[in-house]
Amino acid sequence: MTDESLIKKAEILIESLPFIRSFYGKTFVIKYGGSAQTDDSLKNSFAQDVALFNFIGIKTVIVHGGGPKISETMKRMGKEPTFIQGQRVTDKETMDIVEMVLGGLINKEIVSLINKYSGKAVGLSGKDGGLIKAKKKVLKKKVKTGDDEIIDIGLVGEVDEIKPDIISCLERDGFIPVISPIGVGSKGESYNINADYVASALASALKAEKLILLTDVAGIKDSEGRILSTLTKNDILELINDGIISGGMLPKVQACLRALERGVKKNHIIDGRIPHCLLLEIFTKEGIGTEII
Repeated sequence: MTDESLIKKAEILIESLPFIRSFYGKTFVIKYGGSAQTDDSLKNSFAQDVALFNFIGIKTVIVHGGGPKISETMKRMGKEPTFIQGQRVTDKETMDIVEMVLGGLINKEIVSLINKYSGKAVGLSGKDGGLIKAKKKVLKKKVKTGDDEIIDIGLVGEVDEIKPDIISCLERDGFIPVISPIGVGSKGESYNINADYVASALASALKAEKLILLTDVAGIKDSEGRILSTLTKNDILELINDGIISGGMLPKVQACLRALERGVKKNHIIDGRIPHCLLLEIFTKEGIGTEII
């Protein structure tokens, strides 16, 4: 290795120093999904990034999804997935599969990967310690009379309340909570909840420094396809009104706006297909995605 390359490595470390100092002791909530959750090399780089955050004093909370794996498992068990307005219709049998896949298979794989790099991860669902109180999500559809028709999609929920005591206890002892987005209703029933919204609600309840959403896109783009590195709430609302933000990006920016309104300082939408995307976004001046402030 040449002297020049060694100096370059040192410069990279020095560039990260102010960020490390600034974020020491702060909480980051990360929504983990997309290719970063399915590609083996990306899974390992994600786990390394999270472990490094922990070693330098950043408190990290992971919320994961797992829709494709749920659908794959349902089909193997002879049950065809059904969606209405992008929401999975979730009867009791489907909910059992959701809990098995999210709370078992996927959650424990993430925990094991982080622990492989000495990250001290612990797997939870929203049912543990009463973490996520949920209520049934109601979908509405306009009918010819002009009234709203209520559509029942089963055990699909939305966050009613976050009780973060269990997270605070784990963080005090240096553990990394890895959370599957399953909430519990008033009668003890389980609800499947959108992971973006769970991450947003957790970030708000924990007064997190950052909410970071990993996606399979490079960030939010303008009408000409250029990545927008920094956006405000008003910028986001304009892009939604102009139809530039739509489809799968819409719930992500809505989750970010909710978090901003409830005191989270910065939100990041970044490309999880880039190895070590978390380090590149947080510890470099340029970043790699879109921050919403």
